[in-house]
Amino acid sequence: MFRTLRILIKKEFLQIFRNKSILAIIFVMPVVQLVVLPLAANYEIKDIKIAVVDHDKSGLSRELIRKITASGYFIITSYDESYRSAYQEVEKDKSDLILEIPNHFERDLIRENSQKILLSINAINGTKAGLSASYLAQILQDYNEQVQIKMNPELENIKNTSGIEAIPKFWFNEAYNYRLSLVPGILVFLVTLIGGYLTALNIVSEKETGTIEQLNVSPIRKTDFILGKLIPFWILGMIAFSIGLLVTIFVYGIQMQGSLLLLYAFISVYLITILGMGLLVSVYSETQQQAMFVVFFFMMIFVLMSGLFTPTDSMADWAKYIAYLNPVTYGVDGMRLIILKNSSFNDLLSHFRFIILLGIVVITWAILKYRKTN
Repeated sequence: MFRTLRILIKKEFLQIFRNKSILAIIFVMPVVQLVVLPLAANYEIKDIKIAVVDHDKSGLSRELIRKITASGYFIITSYDESYRSAYQEVEKDKSDLILEIPNHFERDLIRENSQKILLSINAINGTKAGLSASYLAQILQDYNEQVQIKMNPELENIKNTSGIEAIPKFWFNEAYNYRLSLVPGILVFLVTLIGGYLTALNIVSEKETGTIEQLNVSPIRKTDFILGKLIPFWILGMIAFSIGLLVTIFVYGIQMQGSLLLLYAFISVYLITILGMGLLVSVYSETQQQAMFVVFFFMMIFVLMSGLFTPTDSMADWAKYIAYLNPVTYGVDGMRLIILKNSSFNDLLSHFRFIILLGIVVITWAILKYRKTN
C-alpha cells in the first residue's frame, strides 16, 4: 500500500511541477492577494448583542437602555450585576459589547450636567466593533440632547451641549485596526481557493488527457488513488498557508496571540476537508470547465456567507442555517480566535468536530463515487 501510495504521490508532484501556472497559483497568488484584498468594508450591522451593567438603576439609566434597544441595532443578551460577569459573556461570544452605567449616573447628570459611561467592545471583528461604537455614540448623543433639553428647555435650539461622554474600549484589537480582523479571514479564503480549485481540476485533467484510463486498468485501489491525489495538494496548501502567514506577520505587523501549533493543526484539518470537497467535485465532473463552474458557484456562496466581510449574526434566519453548514465560516472564525484571541483547543472543539465530520463525509463520498471503468 505505502509503496503504491508513494509512487502516486511522486507522480503527482512531477505532474504539478511541470505546470508553471499551478506553481504561480500556489506560491504567488497568496502574496499578491493578501497585499491587495484587505480593503476597508462598511456594512450596516444589526442584532448586536449587548450586555448591560447598570449600577445606578435609576429612571434615566432605564430610559437610556430602552432607547438603545428601540434603535433596532442592539439586542440585550444579559443584565449583569458586575463588569466581571458581563465580561464572561463576551469571552463566551454571547455578547459583543458591554454597556456599564456607573453609580450616581442620574444624580451627577442632573447636578453637574456631565457623566461618563463605559463601552467595552469585542473588536475581533473590526468592522462590527467599529460600527457598534458608532451606532451607540449616535444614540447616546441623541439621548443626551433629549435629557439636556428636558432639564433646560431654553437649550432646545442650542447644539453641542455637554453631558454623557462615551468611552469605547476595544478588546483583542485595541487600536481598532480593521486589517487585524480582515487579513486572517482572507488567509483562510486563499487556502480554500487554492485547495478547492486545484483538486477539483485534478482528476478531470486526467480524464481529458486520457491518462485516467491507464490508472483504471492498473491494480491501484480507489483509496490509494484518492489519497495520492489529496496528499500532494495538502502539502502544497500548507506551504502556501505558511507563505501567507509570513505576509500576515511581516507586512501587516499582526502578532500571533495564540499557539502556532494549534493554528497549524487547525488549518491542516481544515485543508483536508476543502481538498476532499474539491476531489468530490472532480469525481462528478467530466471537463475542467464544468469543474471550474461548480467550484466557483460554491466558492462564492462559501465566502460571502462565511462572516468574512459581514457578521453571520446580521444575516436572515434562513441564511444563518447555510452559514452554520459552511466550512469557511468555521475556518474564518477559528483563524481569528487563534491569532487574535489566543483561544485554546477547547474553545475550538466545535470547529474541529464539524470540520472533521465534514471531511470524513466528503472524502468517503469521493472514494465510493469513483469508479474504475473505461
